[in-house]
Amino acid sequence: MCLASGGLTGSDQMKFRNMCHVLASVYHFEFHEKLEALKDHYAPLNPDRDTRKIGVFPDDDESEFTVKLDELLDKANYEKISEQELRDAMEEASLFKLRLHINLEDFDEVLIYARGESMRSQEVRSLFGLLKRQVEFSNYDRVVIYIKLSNTVVPRRVEEKPGSTMLKMFQNVPKSDIEMLFPNTKLGMRLIDKLMIGVPAIIGGGAVLTTKIGTSLLLLGTLIGFWLGISGEPVTLDKTTIIALVAGIGGLGSYIWKQFVNFKNRKLTFMQSLTESLYFKNLDNNAGVFHRLIDDAEEEECKEAILAYYFLLSQPEIKSIDVLDATIEAWFSSRWTSEVDYEVEDAVCKLRDLGLVGGDNQSLTTVPVVRACELLDKRWDEYFVYNDAGVES
Repeated sequence: MCLASGGLTGSDQMKFRNMCHVLASVYHFEFHEKLEALKDHYAPLNPDRDTRKIGVFPDDDESEFTVKLDELLDKANYEKISEQELRDAMEEASLFKLRLHINLEDFDEVLIYARGESMRSQEVRSLFGLLKRQVEFSNYDRVVIYIKLSNTVVPRRVEEKPGSTMLKMFQNVPKSDIEMLFPNTKLGMRLIDKLMIGVPAIIGGGAVLTTKIGTSLLLLGTLIGFWLGISGEPVTLDKTTIIALVAGIGGLGSYIWKQFVNFKNRKLTFMQSLTESLYFKNLDNNAGVFHRLIDDAEEEECKEAILAYYFLLSQPEIKSIDVLDATIEAWFSSRWTSEVDYEVEDAVCKLRDLGLVGGDNQSLTTVPVVRACELLDKRWDEYFVYNDAGVES
């Protein structure tokens, strides 16, 4: 994308490509070290591990892992969702026509991070599909959730062991439905759903009581009243009466069972909708999440550094960090029709650390591309230093 802008020509383009290649290699090596550190800290917490946990590291500290995870997510440009933001999202109307409940007291720790919030629209149907309308909602492109179950939680599944941890990544999650990502989500019905089942049940039940089993209930009431001494009128139970009574009770039981099945079927329909949604939204689980995050963070760090270096190199008139920030954001907006919030300070700090940029924030200077390749190559060589001085043969 940078080279397509035409800021560099001839051999400078190839030199710039070489510089980017070495820069990517440098970041790849440094993030590999971060990956190994994360793996070490997460190993005793990983619920999917297929190795035996031994007491070599008796003082495993979970907080060390969460600190490193937070640093990685920050580099991958994720933002932490506060507890208040989570509660506000849970109170918003769901797009899936579900009423979801979660008990946050089941968790000792809940960390949620999101990246790429945008407004989207979706067609929502109502009245058995007869009415259609477009609904706008806030959507997260990526969501990472880390939770630790409480030691007092009552597990509903084998995987939900008290004190265990879960790390998951999802895509395209509506802000109002973020509670569906929790493992203890309980499904409830909205008022409209209860009315759709309850009103026909009441009307139908009244019809059944007055037409089919009214006589049987009256007979049963009289019989019970006679047994309890409330009524002095004896009841004669002949074959016809017993058949009518059994048929009436059977009809009532059948009607109650039918309404119960209707409720269960509607609940299963909702569960299927939720399951299908999560199936396509889930990207990774547990250790696989930070493998993906490492790759994301590495890409983001490289892109930020490459952008800053390219514009400083191709447009020497840019001296101020504010001008650099505005130039890059305008380039994305006009050339690529994309609105981004470029982290210019972080990018310039990276280039200073690599020795590719000098000067203060109001008088930035950059080294030529050949010199940049030499500095990056030197940094790469210093990763593997072997000094055999003093070693006897």
